[in-house]
Amino acid sequence: MKLAILGSAGMIGQELLDQLSQTSAPLSIEKLITCDRAPTPVPAVLKACTIEVVGTVSDPDAINAVLQHRPDCIIHLASIVSGEAETDFEKGYTVNFDATYALLETIRGLNSREGYHPRFIFASSIAVFGPPFPAILDDDFHLAPRTSYGTQKAMQELLVNDYTRRGFIDGLSLRLPTICVRPGKANLAASSFFSNIIREPLAGKEAILPVDESLRHWFASPQTAAGFFVHAIGLDLSQIDHRRALSMPGVSATVGEQIAALEQVAGARAVGLIRKQIDPVIEGIVTGWAPNFTAARALALGFTADRDFVVIVQQHLSRN
Repeated sequence: MKLAILGSAGMIGQELLDQLSQTSAPLSIEKLITCDRAPTPVPAVLKACTIEVVGTVSDPDAINAVLQHRPDCIIHLASIVSGEAETDFEKGYTVNFDATYALLETIRGLNSREGYHPRFIFASSIAVFGPPFPAILDDDFHLAPRTSYGTQKAMQELLVNDYTRRGFIDGLSLRLPTICVRPGKANLAASSFFSNIIREPLAGKEAILPVDESLRHWFASPQTAAGFFVHAIGLDLSQIDHRRALSMPGVSATVGEQIAALEQVAGARAVGLIRKQIDPVIEGIVTGWAPNFTAARALALGFTADRDFVVIVQQHLSRN
């Protein structure tokens, strides 16, 4: 198999590469094409079969460099995060929608000329949904995003559906929960505080909580999120109907339950480093995100979630 990963140097891309290096999957990878705006660190076991492309998903030269290898499977992780997409409207649409459309159009051209028909796995988001919400969203809940980021992801999902229907790709969109605990520094995602209030206290640093503790949200660890893509690479897509977007399983927890999990793992001193300072902009964005899902279709296809939020905190500690 020839596998391409767009956004390979990011958090999920790096975790995905790590998991591929530790399973039997490398034995079936004839060629790995990585693509990101920065060089991609690749595990030693995968280096011999790796071709690196440095460039953004918006760069036609970079995309052509990836597609010249005719990857059998393309994993599209590259995007502008939620907070940045909300503050920079044009950049959000350029990267999160225009680039995906251009990519799919390039694939369509190859399909019409030579029958190229790759598997295309797209990293979508639960931000495609908008309030009012029921207590638990089922797989038939409608798309009504309340952010530019969610709108861009919903539009990309529709592209994946239609290009699959027309036979240009064999597509699948994975609606990811909010990833927590994100390693490294805070990014521009509106959801970054969910990780900050765990990661920073574990490192002995103060963290700002910009929302009320009653806010409930849907989470997956980086390890579990990467595992969704590993599972999707080999999934029999003939099991799936025309709805090619799946809400991934996760852990539903309030901010208060997050903090309780932190205390269970690291004690009261860590919790004492969290300082509440409401940010109406952040709160306005994240309260428009869904709190809980059945994820029934994904679970039936073998996707699995973290057991609870304590496990998510423990996983972060074990890797950092």
